[in-house]
Amino acid sequence: MSTHELYTTPPAEPTWQVPATGAARFSWDYDDGRERLLALYQKGKDKQWDGNKRIDWSLEVDPTDPLGTPDEALTLYGTPHWAKMTEKDRGQLRKHYTSWQFSQFLHGEQGAMVCAARIVESVPDLDAKFYSATQTMDEARHAEIYGRFLHEKIGMLYPVNDNLRGLLGDTLRDSRWDMPYLGMQVLIEGLALAAFGMIRDTTTKPLPKQILAYVMQDEARHVAFGRMALRDYYKQLSDAELREREEFVIEGCYLMRDRLSGVEVLENFGIGKQEAKDLSEHSEYLQLFRKLLFSRIVPCVKDIGLWGPRLQKAYVDMGVLELGDSNLDLLMSQDEEIAEQLDRDRFAAEEEARVAEVAEAIEQGGEAAA
Repeated sequence: MSTHELYTTPPAEPTWQVPATGAARFSWDYDDGRERLLALYQKGKDKQWDGNKRIDWSLEVDPTDPLGTPDEALTLYGTPHWAKMTEKDRGQLRKHYTSWQFSQFLHGEQGAMVCAARIVESVPDLDAKFYSATQTMDEARHAEIYGRFLHEKIGMLYPVNDNLRGLLGDTLRDSRWDMPYLGMQVLIEGLALAAFGMIRDTTTKPLPKQILAYVMQDEARHVAFGRMALRDYYKQLSDAELREREEFVIEGCYLMRDRLSGVEVLENFGIGKQEAKDLSEHSEYLQLFRKLLFSRIVPCVKDIGLWGPRLQKAYVDMGVLELGDSNLDLLMSQDEEIAEQLDRDRFAAEEEARVAEVAEAIEQGGEAAA
């Protein structure tokens, strides 16, 4: 079945063309680069994996309850609309929300793949080109996995959200080589990590948990890459150049905060746009969700040296300034450990099953001989 047949609303155009700007940069210096970045490149090579093999796609998913998260997380829960819905309607609402969330993850991963490829092209340092080449492969794998989950397990997709599309366009149209880092590695990847993490930690279903945990293990490296490259570069910029980038971050953070309301889902259930916005704005779960979405972005922005008064004021207005003191390294190491623990648990269970199978075969052989 064609993807276009699965969209709740067909995309306005089959292909989105963003005019490329900026120079492609070649480096003729093949000596060793920065030790930290080359170590990250080595880790990027070592940690490559196959989504067809590492993820257990035989696991069943109920499309009417794909994540198993509490209904209290749904915007309509507790409203008159919820009271009027049948259990079938509520199952469809769960399906639509999961489709909407994972569709935005899918579109974001394609954007990350394009941005990583753009970094390979435009960044002047060869060590950064090496690492971003491994990231391009990571993002291709993530898009493949999210696409497969939506096609095979959910059977429904949502078009790219306007605000996500706007930030992707702004990131790709900018001719400065550091902007794909800032827009993708810091803003979009940082926000995606927080969104992935909230679902990973609340879902009771093994397949989405595997997908999110393994994707987050890769993304932890990507954010580390952006931090290293931008921290070094931004030390060299003037105050005026830093302010330009802070303005980009402020606008991008507002776009990302407003993106994750799911108004499109409510509209598909017959609720007008303004009421859908009001319901989303006052949802306690979404208020907490929006704040936690910045748990990866704010400390990263502070770490790379973008922490001027105007940016801090914007974070005060959003209620997230205190997140600047979060331990980003600890969060990233936890992401990696969760994925590795999933592997250990799964392989231990498979080994136990194999041992039991061999023991049973031996016992049956002994009985037959007797």
